[in-house]
Amino acid sequence: MTADYVIVGAGSAGCTLAYRLTEAGHGVTLIEYGGSDIGIFIQMPGALSYPMNMPRYDWGFSTQPEPHLGGRRLATPRGKVLGGSSSINGMVFVRGHRKDYDHWRDSGAAGWGYDDVLPYFKRMETWHGGASPWRGTNGPLHVTRGKRRNPLFNTFIQAGQQAGWPYTPDYNGEQQEGFGPMEATIWKGRRWSAANAYLRPALKTGRLTVIRAFARRILFQGKRAYGVEIERNGQIQEIRATREVIVSASSINTPKLLMLSGIGPADHLRQHGITPLADRPGVGSNLQDHLEIYMQYKALKPITLYTYYNLLGKGRVGVEWLLQKTGLGASNQFESCGFIRSSDAVDYPDIQYHFLPLAVRYDGKAAAQGHGFQAHVGPMRSKSRGTVRLASVDPAAPPEIRFNYMSHPDDWAEFRACVRLTRRIFDQPAFAEYRGDEIQPGAQVQTDDQIDAFIRDHAESAYHPCGTARMGAASDPMAVVDPDLKVIGVEGLRVADSSIFPRITNGNLNAPSIMVGEKAADHILGRIARGDDRMAAE
Repeated sequence: MTADYVIVGAGSAGCTLAYRLTEAGHGVTLIEYGGSDIGIFIQMPGALSYPMNMPRYDWGFSTQPEPHLGGRRLATPRGKVLGGSSSINGMVFVRGHRKDYDHWRDSGAAGWGYDDVLPYFKRMETWHGGASPWRGTNGPLHVTRGKRRNPLFNTFIQAGQQAGWPYTPDYNGEQQEGFGPMEATIWKGRRWSAANAYLRPALKTGRLTVIRAFARRILFQGKRAYGVEIERNGQIQEIRATREVIVSASSINTPKLLMLSGIGPADHLRQHGITPLADRPGVGSNLQDHLEIYMQYKALKPITLYTYYNLLGKGRVGVEWLLQKTGLGASNQFESCGFIRSSDAVDYPDIQYHFLPLAVRYDGKAAAQGHGFQAHVGPMRSKSRGTVRLASVDPAAPPEIRFNYMSHPDDWAEFRACVRLTRRIFDQPAFAEYRGDEIQPGAQVQTDDQIDAFIRDHAESAYHPCGTARMGAASDPMAVVDPDLKVIGVEGLRVADSSIFPRITNGNLNAPSIMVGEKAADHILGRIARGDDRMAAE
């Protein structure tokens, strides 16, 4: 089986690439191990806690024991389904901050500054927030805002202003800093994943073939990639590319696949009996993530989602969604947010808030019996770095994941600031009629040591892994791909997913991952996007 381009992974970037390459007239084969994304748990936004905990949709990865978090193993969900992690995530849409991308550019990723990536953020979206020079109106990805009918959503925004931060009408536009409405990839009450936005239109072109198979390794003739070895129905087969192979398999599976194919740290490959094809020590290094804690309070009024947190209530929500695609099931319930600086010495926001009118964990377990609300809060730019390494030469074996969370002393200072600043927000007059006792950390947790102990026991991943195939100058020994996303040291192979991030961006990573797919397509097609939005001729 042969196509112009072979893409590994039908996730956020892979689906985007498949659409743009088929739109340009090319034949594409897309390899995805996971199955269909059709089903209520994926398509209903309000059911978001289910798919990321279902083996049917999730690879089921977890970290090695994290030494700075008491030896805990943290879940590392990655989508194993059409749409990838965009089919199991929280649907929150955050582009990141201008300075994130300018940092990429200044770190060796020439052509990836904010002015370079903004045209792609605009091209990919249909924003439903009115006219704005910062936003797109004709893209495949619908971006909407919740109706904020629960009074607690606007109370959180108001409290942030009372605590001294600005209101931001659009954190994805001119000003990220402040408190305001949160945006989501939800359209007409449904999860608007990369599968819905990009993959289904690509299939309609007739130039895309989706193969459900397990990618074992990339095939090379000399140093040129010519295809992918897959396992399908117990048979080993080859899928060939006449032009290029593109790996979009996630920041966990992409470095694993590169290493299995002989691209990575030479000594590590030899330990597993793999002959190095390209010694790239950056493969699997530079692993980053966002950690967060849940600051939870009891609610004095019975207005939270706890009303529906029972079998009957969930049933009513589900029936309304099935019949009309409306109601609580049509929202991810993250409808207000904040981006703030931990101190005046920081030049742009380094703390993010998701507000939720329920005291509950991501895995769906209620932490509070009764009405409550919470803010998910965590630092945006941890200095800790981890690794993804092969556990075995067997392609079916999961890799060893070590984030090395909280290994830098600055992480602890930033997290302490998160706790104290969040208390300042919830102590504002706006919350006076709603705020009961602090459930967690709890009013008794005050000193640095007490806060550190809480963080050690309760910090959770926000599920934003990235950076394991870092983009940089071709002369940079730790770079894995160059600014054209070509894998350094070989030919005919690119990477396009969150692996290529030199440094993690502010906020959730789905929007930047889709942007990478959009921009990668133009690099592959020989197009150039200018900062002024004009496209050079093909």
